[in-house]
Amino acid sequence: MTYGPISRTMVRGIADGVFPGAVLLCAKGPDIFFFDAFGLADLETKRQIGIDSVFDLASLTKPLATAVAMMLLVQEGRLGLETRLGDVLPAAVGSSKAGITMDMLLRHTSGLPAHRDYFKTIYQQPDPLYSLRKKLLSEPLQKNPGTCQIYSDLGYMLLCWVIETVTQKRLDHFVRDRITIPLGIKDLFFIDRHTNTLPVNPDRLVSTRNCPFRKRILTGEVEDENAWAAGGIQGHAGLFGDAASIYLLCLEILCGLAQRPTRILDPRILAAFVEKYPGKTMVAGFDTPSQTGSSAGRFFSQKTVGHLGFTGTSFWLDPETSLVVIFLTNRVHPSRSNEKIKKFRPIIHDCIAGCIRRQQ
Repeated sequence: MTYGPISRTMVRGIADGVFPGAVLLCAKGPDIFFFDAFGLADLETKRQIGIDSVFDLASLTKPLATAVAMMLLVQEGRLGLETRLGDVLPAAVGSSKAGITMDMLLRHTSGLPAHRDYFKTIYQQPDPLYSLRKKLLSEPLQKNPGTCQIYSDLGYMLLCWVIETVTQKRLDHFVRDRITIPLGIKDLFFIDRHTNTLPVNPDRLVSTRNCPFRKRILTGEVEDENAWAAGGIQGHAGLFGDAASIYLLCLEILCGLAQRPTRILDPRILAAFVEKYPGKTMVAGFDTPSQTGSSAGRFFSQKTVGHLGFTGTSFWLDPETSLVVIFLTNRVHPSRSNEKIKKFRPIIHDCIAGCIRRQQ
């Protein structure tokens, strides 16, 4: 297969200021056909990105940690998609959130708002996580549960609480014990900001923005302020990883979607999670390509699932073609104001699809 157009498009992305650096991994099922690194991990130190560079995955935390953890709990009968929040969290009983189901939280139909700047008040509290969860329960709903889809970080913060309550384990420990270790995944992890220990060599960490709130360039600490204030481990953000590790988990999901043998996931449960509801683009834990203007470009099938991360990360899996594309960048380095990646994402995915088509 000719890789030239893919590499040239990536190099052009750096030249056009779309991102300082990136890693791109493309595979057809178990066969990786493109895996390369481009540009800089840090603009100040001029550190180069390598294929083993570790990125802040931002909202890829939702599908790759939180949703997969929920699948395992459903498989084991410890939860159901129709389980209500009030049935799991005693603190939610009597609140407006009590009747919200796990399915609503996963599919962003809970009625919760998209985002709130909780970090501004919780980070100095004696127990920021407790303060965050108290705010989540008192947050007014924007819509009646189940009536519409509002992409919400808050719903995944509640799912983190659910997982930790049911398992009696912190989310990062459950993900490690039940997902990454069983799948032989080495570098997919959360970073606890209270311990100041990094699971990898610091030179592998990719820098994100120059944060005005924390007054420093962020390297090895989660970019999302709410996740950071709560300790670095949350259901909506906090996961770090390299492309090879993400690929191993994506391959497990792809096998489940294609009804091929899996190691930890039950394809029947996965199928229930990715079932599309009429008029909704987001399924339980994942996004799907929109009909027009999709970040996945024009050539992924409608059975494709994936997700975007605010820091400039994404993955897409197509069970019809077995195509996996993992695209990791630090587009927020040094500023969130750079949104050129919105135009670039469909371009690179169409370029990859074009290379495949020319080989057929």
